Order: sequence, then C-alpha cells, then structure tokens
Amino acid sequence: MHAKHSPSEAVTRTRGTVWVSAGEPSGDMHAALLVRAFAQQAPELRFTGMGGLSLSEAGCQVRHGMELVSLVGLGGILRGLPGILALLRRIKQDLKTLRPDAVILVDCPEFHFRVAKIAHGLGIPVYYYISPQIWAWRSGRVKFLKKHVREMLCILPFEQAFYEERGMRARYVGHPLMDRLPLAELDDLPVEPGSVGILPGSRRREIEGLLPLFAEAVRRIRQDYPVDRVRLIRAPGADQAMLRRLWPQDLPCEIVEPEDRYPAMRQSRVLLAASGTVTLEAALIGTPGLLAYKLSPFEFKLTNWLVNVEFAGLPNLIHDREVFPELIQDKAEPEGMARTALELMQDGPRRQAVLNDLAALRNMVGEPGAPGRAATIILKDMQTKAEVPHA
Repeated sequence: MHAKHSPSEAVTRTRGTVWVSAGEPSGDMHAALLVRAFAQQAPELRFTGMGGLSLSEAGCQVRHGMELVSLVGLGGILRGLPGILALLRRIKQDLKTLRPDAVILVDCPEFHFRVAKIAHGLGIPVYYYISPQIWAWRSGRVKFLKKHVREMLCILPFEQAFYEERGMRARYVGHPLMDRLPLAELDDLPVEPGSVGILPGSRRREIEGLLPLFAEAVRRIRQDYPVDRVRLIRAPGADQAMLRRLWPQDLPCEIVEPEDRYPAMRQSRVLLAASGTVTLEAALIGTPGLLAYKLSPFEFKLTNWLVNVEFAGLPNLIHDREVFPELIQDKAEPEGMARTALELMQDGPRRQAVLNDLAALRNMVGEPGAPGRAATIILKDMQTKAEVPHA
C-alpha cells in the first residue's frame, strides 16, 4: 500500500501561525521533519509550540520544553503532575492569545488529548500526526478523537481503515522512517556472518530487565555458532555506564553510539531487540531479529486485559503474522532467545523467508515523503476555512 498525495501538488499559500506540539524525543524529531516540509510548501507560515532541540532547529519557536511530558513511569508522572497541569494552563493561555490557524499534535496521547480538548474548545482546527496506538488498546478513545480532532494523519498502513470504520477522517501518509533511514547506503554494507547486534531499549527498567538475558543468550549462541563480534547498540538517552555495568566483563562486546546505530544494525547477522519502534527500523533495514519484553506479573495481566492486537512488534502487525519472533514474558529467557537467534542466523529456508518478508515490508510501508504529504493535506484543509466539526 502506497501513500498518496505528493508534496509536489500545487498548494495555495497560507498565511498565519501554526502551533506544533511534541512531547518526547522521537515526536520532536518527527515534528521537526514536518515543519521543514511545511517550510518548502508555505514558507510564510510561522510555527510555535512545545518541543525540543530538533523542533527549534527546524525553525519553530519553542515556547515550552517537553521535559515534563516525557517523564516515564507512573511515579514520574505523579511527581510531575502539578507541573504538567501548570503547563496545560500556560498552553491554554497561549492558544487564547495567539489564536493559531491550526494545532498539530504529534503522538504522546496522554498529554495531547488534553491539548486537543483545549484547542477544540477555542475553535482552533486540530490535526494529529503520528496516530496514537489506540487500535492496540483503549480503542474507545477514538470517540474523543472524532469529536476533537479534524483529521488523523496515519503512518501505518492499517490505521486509516481503523479510523474510517469508526467514522473519523483519516489519511495514510506513509512512515517517516523511510525519510530517516539511508536505505540505499545501508544496502551496500556487507553483513558480517559472525555478528550479533543487541538493542536493549532506551528505558532504564527495560534495559535492566532484558540486557542480562540478551548477554546470556549470546553466550549460548557462541556454543553453536562462531560469533566474533557483538555490538551493543546504545539508544538515544540510554546511559552508557549502565550498559557496561549490566554486560558481563568476560563476554567481549563493543558499544555502538546512537548516531552509528543504523550501519551496526545492517551489518549484524541477527538482532536481539527490546520491543519498540527499533524493530520496525531493523525490519526496514533488512536484518532478521527477535523482539522481547518482560513485565511484572501484574503488569502483564493488565496488559493482556487491555491490549486487543495479536502482535507486539510493528513488522508483525503490518504483515499480520510473525516475521520477527516475539519472546514475551516467560518466553523471554536465554535458552529460547539463543535457539531462535540461531535459526535466523543459519543459511536456509527460515532465514531466506524472513529476508523476503523484510524486503516486502518496504513496499507495504510506502515511499519516502511522509512529512511532505502530511503538510500538503493539512495546508489544503486549512485553506477550506471550514469550521472545526463538533459532535
């Protein structure tokens, strides 16, 4: 399925101010790409809002930092709640004063649903870029989005149908990863036969839970396969000292910095990864791997009760079958990880079938240009001067 609406389509120039809001690092990066796409099509637009360094460097006036919103974990949210409520009050006052022509929200639903309600109440059109994954859990929240958001701009192929079946305007624009990944350059890099890549996640808790298990899995893989290089790939924001502390000193490995992660992923024969967007990055790069995650018994039961999708990994959700083997909860143990990784490392029908599925995934996700297509759609809709639809 390919995204439509090329940014090269003629767009009548729009004058005014747009409020853009990102609440965590990846959203800040996606928001920055979107603002840059707007600048190519409507350079007279001014951008202001909430975000981080990437959004600021893209030319947006960042009035509010996103540090409070990007807090991870219930304890962090509770401790930061007074500050978050104060931030929402300041944003409401800004929106009242500025009266921007549009508000664009990027992911981060728990905070941005409140911003959407504020903007909608002020009669400001709201657009949502990077759909919150309500199709995975708490899908009833689509009723809120249908009332408060003018249009949902989706980055996964199946999301548009989800929203349209529930009566909400939605457009599939493609995945912005296709703009970030230098796939032509990566495809030219050789895969090293004895190389294992480790992607333990970015959050302290998941790193502490998974990295020792990944290390023990590598130890067992080495008993049956000649592993001569182990790359421990540090996610942005992950503490290098913690990675070194958790990795066994007697097991050789090299820590790869975030800016070098894509070549390291490409050159690895197999990847052991924490569940997350990184699995889609790995799949688009074309490296087979497995994903794992482990929660407390209570959290796992709660998650099973809330979640209504069959798979955890984005490559598997897009394919609607298990392309990246999922080792979840009790299955997330070294013996099973090693056995699965060995199957993916060895030449044969299993590895080749996975490589074929990963190659097909690029076409399923769509071509580069998602930010430009999203900007085109928003600009055209802004020019209709239509009122925000009320339920």
